[in-house]
Amino acid sequence: MPQRILLIAVKLPGDNEKRFESSLEELDSLCNTAGGSVVKTMTQRRQKIHPAFYIGKGKLQEIKEAAEELAVDLIVSNDELSPGQLRNLSDHSGFQVIDRSQLILDIFAQRARTKEGKLQVELAQLEYTLPRLRGRGEEMSRLGAGIGTRGPGETKLETDQRHIRQRIDDIKRQLKMVVRQREQYRNRRKTNDVFQIAIVGYTNAGKSTLFNRLTQGDALEENQLFATLDPLTRQIQLPSGFQTLVTDTVGFIQDLPTSLIASFRSTLEEVSEADFILHVVDMANPDLDQQQQTVQNLLQELEADTIPMLTIYNKHDLITDDFIPMNHPNIIMSAHHPEDLQRLLEKIEEILTTEWKDYSVMLEPGQGKLIHRLERETIVTKKSFQETNNMYAIQGYVRHNHPLNGLLKEY
Repeated sequence: MPQRILLIAVKLPGDNEKRFESSLEELDSLCNTAGGSVVKTMTQRRQKIHPAFYIGKGKLQEIKEAAEELAVDLIVSNDELSPGQLRNLSDHSGFQVIDRSQLILDIFAQRARTKEGKLQVELAQLEYTLPRLRGRGEEMSRLGAGIGTRGPGETKLETDQRHIRQRIDDIKRQLKMVVRQREQYRNRRKTNDVFQIAIVGYTNAGKSTLFNRLTQGDALEENQLFATLDPLTRQIQLPSGFQTLVTDTVGFIQDLPTSLIASFRSTLEEVSEADFILHVVDMANPDLDQQQQTVQNLLQELEADTIPMLTIYNKHDLITDDFIPMNHPNIIMSAHHPEDLQRLLEKIEEILTTEWKDYSVMLEPGQGKLIHRLERETIVTKKSFQETNNMYAIQGYVRHNHPLNGLLKEY
């Protein structure tokens, strides 16, 4: 039986109407993903956020009455609340209150699969909890297991701050080791000069579906937010024979809790270490402009906004209206159509050939090892065998910093 949820939100004078509505729709989706069901949404227009209650006192009384009448289990705020606001709302309404950040952290706690993912979520939750701990022991002991209480769990929240700080230090130490291993793995890929493509996008844009279709993989595909938390990397081959690695990454979202961005830094670094980015956009989503901007802003934060990028306007099969793409270069497609996937692979090669250096060489049949490397590590556009001089004529494109450049100069 899903928990019954009441949503509350404050709209300030400077807030964009469309963005405000979309953030509420997103909050509703987040509640569903967490296993809840929204029974009512209550909003208030205010000049500024109430410092003690977030929402006005009169409105708070209305919220309390509605929550009692609808027999809700939980009140969720659209904005992050201060420790004081959280406590006051809970005390005055008599209901458990959590905010958007707690809700997202709760979903992450449900979805983390690997040891690293679980550690990162627990760290983010504990860092979020620490300043909000005072006076919550009694409240937490009243709660059953439910949305906002998963992850570290009630028992940890009842321990004192010293134990939580010790646990935070312990997790950070463990994560440092995991991060080192991840860096070694990345460095090994760099040393082997493997070209790396990262798939990024707003949560639920279709990244995992695209990843699976490209790699014949089995990443979790769900019509839910944050289906993927732990990055997966697989090898694919482009039409010319060029071999590359593709990584599926965690979905971005507007107002992602700061502690989560910090905790998932090592995971998100897969993006900043990439040589090429595929930005997947759900073109059927009415809020796609805002979603694209959110992804661009996060890429800037990760200092990954200068990496060559192709925007994939996905879910073309779900729209009937004319569509004008905002980002360039781009491709309009559906990850479910094989011919579109082929077009995508060709488009990636087309973009890379404009960025890379062209080459033309004549090689003897005995240089099979070098020919094989050129086929796998460069984009070969033409290859023919000339019987007159018993040589292979090969033309193609190679990355500017690839070690093969030195070898090609000799021919």
